[in-house]
Amino acid sequence: MTRMRTVDDNLRPPYDREIAAIADYVVDFPLTSEEAFATARAVLMDSLGCAMLSFRYPECTKLLGPVVPGTVVPNGARVPGTRFELDPVKAAFDIGILIRWLDFNDTWLAAEWGHPSDNLGGILAVADYLSRQRRAAGKAPLAIRELLAAMIKAHEIQGGMALENSFNRVGLDHVALVKLATAAVVTRLLGGGKDEVMAVISQVWVDGQSLRTYRHAPNTGARKSWAAGDASSRAVRLAMLTMAGEQGYPSALSAKQWGLYDVTFGGERFRFQRPYDSYVMENVLFKISFPAEFHAQTAVECALRLHGQVASRLDEIAEIVITTQESAIRIISKTGPLYNPADRDHCLQYMVAIALIFGTLTADHYQDDAAADPRIDRLREKMRVVEDEQFSRDYLDPEKRSIANALQVSFTDGTCSEKVEVAYPIGHRCRRTEGLPLLHRKFADNLAAHLPANRCRLIKEIVDDQERYETMAVDEFMELFLV
Repeated sequence: MTRMRTVDDNLRPPYDREIAAIADYVVDFPLTSEEAFATARAVLMDSLGCAMLSFRYPECTKLLGPVVPGTVVPNGARVPGTRFELDPVKAAFDIGILIRWLDFNDTWLAAEWGHPSDNLGGILAVADYLSRQRRAAGKAPLAIRELLAAMIKAHEIQGGMALENSFNRVGLDHVALVKLATAAVVTRLLGGGKDEVMAVISQVWVDGQSLRTYRHAPNTGARKSWAAGDASSRAVRLAMLTMAGEQGYPSALSAKQWGLYDVTFGGERFRFQRPYDSYVMENVLFKISFPAEFHAQTAVECALRLHGQVASRLDEIAEIVITTQESAIRIISKTGPLYNPADRDHCLQYMVAIALIFGTLTADHYQDDAAADPRIDRLREKMRVVEDEQFSRDYLDPEKRSIANALQVSFTDGTCSEKVEVAYPIGHRCRRTEGLPLLHRKFADNLAAHLPANRCRLIKEIVDDQERYETMAVDEFMELFLV
């Protein structure tokens, strides 16, 4: 005979060890890797450049500004590229969507995918807000070096969680990890200690997380471009609630029946490949050549190499074989109609077709006018996507972290192009020497899309001078991006 449980044990446990480990890292871990700081400088530069380019797209800019039109927050957080002075919660949303809109900012690929610079929405908003508040009170503002340290730790939390824990396999979006990382480091910036950082992390897990519905066929839509800004904004809100004294929930992960593990992960705990350090920032992937979902970056590189052999023979193509990793097949391989730019920039076949036809790929190629070219869908119909199991293994190998793709085109006369294979994209750590000059060029081009020439020159001078860059006050740096 089974007995029904009639009471709950109300003894509050200590914080889950996974929560405590993040708090220990955020509060106590000393950052000593100059490679990580150098990469963080490049990430900040690149992210703000991506934000400036996003102003070309009204679907993004229509979402900017105060919730109530006309509201100005004295000494609030500024939104780069605008004159808005907002509360840090809305500013985090706006900065986040500007950085993320074109899918052109940095990337992290593992069991879970994501874009660690998405955390800059919240981090930059709070850092600017704090700097202005401190300056108004006669205190020293935050320096860029402090901002970079927060970025390194946010990258590490998001990317470290992603190494072994797949939220996508249970239908949740990776922006849960943006909310997690932003909340932890922003709470520290606001003056929180370990207790407050643990409390806000527990609030993140209790909060509930977004479904991936808006990233996948047949529902892919523009929310995927503002989801990270939304998560970063929510993180700032939770951090401010926590700093106002809101309690935490120690077993938010492990509580029987009601905790995240039982509700979402079938009772399985998170797994961790390595301790928190600065591994993620050092190994982060930059999108340098084109705005394309990262699993497709090397496929587009392959297509660009074949463009010269193929562009004049499009009508003679019999088949195009794309050989890729399992993750690319799961997230961006799709057939049938593509309904909007967000649908197109998450379609492996579309991106390859554009590169084969035009020999380039820009954000404009995802717009309706470009997509109306009938040659694109004709090529998509001739494509076959297959997995190479070695590509999939190397993708998850922490010593390789490749994102390999290969491409071969067959013609109706029985001939074939060469089979072109690219294992590591230009933005990979193993191609840093080759990639950084191109990243700086990308930054200059993106600045010029929205800021006057004299301001672009000044910003570039600062970014190119490490000491000046790192010691500059955050609020003074942000002023350079106002229009």
